[in-house]
Amino acid sequence: MHTIYLIIMAVLLFIIFLMVIKMIKGPSIYDRMNGLSVIGANVVILLVLYGFLDGRPEMFIDIAIAYGILGFVTNIIVAKYLGGKK
Repeated sequence: MHTIYLIIMAVLLFIIFLMVIKMIKGPSIYDRMNGLSVIGANVVILLVLYGFLDGRPEMFIDIAIAYGILGFVTNIIVAKYLGGKK
């Protein structure tokens, strides 16, 4: 079972790497925001998977929830800031 978790985590890390490239090369700010959102979601999933791999999912689920809320609020703040600029 640990091998499956490690494979999934490796795939998620590869997706995060691709999103970092997308954020750097993105043609518009909206592509960069989308990349940041995908990275945040993947980090939340990585935290939960690591919690199951470590044997302490209750601690890592709490951290993942806090990180997810922080990422969501950050996206809302950036979107409001960019939406207000004309």
